[in-house]
Amino acid sequence: MPFDRITVDPAQMTGLPCIRGLRVTVSAVLGQLAAGQTSEQILVDYPELEAEDIAAALEYAALAVRERELPLTRPA
Repeated sequence: MPFDRITVDPAQMTGLPCIRGLRVTVSAVLGQLAAGQTSEQILVDYPELEAEDIAAALEYAALAVRERELPLTRPA
């Protein structure tokens, strides 16, 4: 599956996946969402981003962890 909005360049941000070649990493966007920020708040904080960039970051992350087992703890 091609990701038109996600780029990886070893010379930029130590090769982390970025949004459209910008110095905004996928993990930065995901971290903002995980911290409770809305897409609208992220777009205010990062005016160079577009709503489609946030969706692409989520799609990329979902694919990155698909079919993998993660060490999770069981609830008490």
